[in-house]
Amino acid sequence: MGFWSNLKDKLFGTKEERIAKKQAKLEEKEQKKLQKELNKQNKLNNYIAGLSKSNTSFTESIKELQNRHNKIDEEFFEELEEILIMSDISMKLVQIIINECKKEVKNENITDPKLINEIIADKLFTIYASNSVIDTTLNVQPNRINVMLFVGVNGSGKTTSISKIAKKLIDEGHKVLVAAADTFRAAAVEQLEIWTKRVGADIVKPAENEKDPAAVVYKAIDKAQSENYDVLIIDTAGRLQNKVNLMTELAKINKVLASKIEGAPHESLLVLDATTGQNGIAQAKVFGEATPLSGIVLTKMDGTSKGGIVLTIKDEINLAVKYIGLGEKVEDLAEFDLDAYIYGLMKGLNE
Repeated sequence: MGFWSNLKDKLFGTKEERIAKKQAKLEEKEQKKLQKELNKQNKLNNYIAGLSKSNTSFTESIKELQNRHNKIDEEFFEELEEILIMSDISMKLVQIIINECKKEVKNENITDPKLINEIIADKLFTIYASNSVIDTTLNVQPNRINVMLFVGVNGSGKTTSISKIAKKLIDEGHKVLVAAADTFRAAAVEQLEIWTKRVGADIVKPAENEKDPAAVVYKAIDKAQSENYDVLIIDTAGRLQNKVNLMTELAKINKVLASKIEGAPHESLLVLDATTGQNGIAQAKVFGEATPLSGIVLTKMDGTSKGGIVLTIKDEINLAVKYIGLGEKVEDLAEFDLDAYIYGLMKGLNE
């Protein structure tokens, strides 16, 4: 063997070693591809399972309607309108969907009721995605303390949502601190402490008889800054009975945050219970007046048969759902995916 061959072997390994390395790289690439596909399938399965109640209610109603009608006519559209309204889609959106379906049916010269399913799916997708970029990512940047403010009424699933999102962030390698700024309810602090311990996050609690949420937030910021936390999550009181108190409280918290951390809060997330339906829209409007909101965490989607609430939220308050609760487990709080949502809602109609 000549000098040059020896030198190549020394620098790059023997021919056999080079082939083995190439094979290992190809196998690793294939493994990553398979894992990506598996993750995608798992996510879709979560959506299908979490939306099963809504799917059953929606698809069965559509199938019954199609079986009652031999052709698409005005009566068919009136009954379809009722089904969409019963799915918690707002009246305004229902009118748009129906009008768009009518146009499509006329343009394509469709008369068979069973051929309208794809048109409905397309219109649901288009209406949600229209005139906006759907950003479901959380605004977490390197080299700063990322502040997330959580608001929502008691019982909406705020505590569990905070802990589940904290767990996701911890799994991504972030150091997470939670501020228990719901000083109105002692039970809220205790509950949050149990959950944060469970997921491995740290917590700052109010001192005994401390009633000022802004003071808790102030302490939490000091701890986050001195101990190099990546994310600070703030829980707030969920009372709507006195709107003035709510607005004053949140304004004070926002003022403390802005004075201590540039651009904070970087996320202001409203936690809504999907099972409350249209009542959730009223809650969203009140909280939206009290503090600027950046997105929705929609919980208990697996507990409702009215999946259309996602569309209504987007239309009524112009806020995208960032996370959706599809079950009890930590991984069941999923980043919102419009494709998976439409598929989960209409599975069985277009197959």
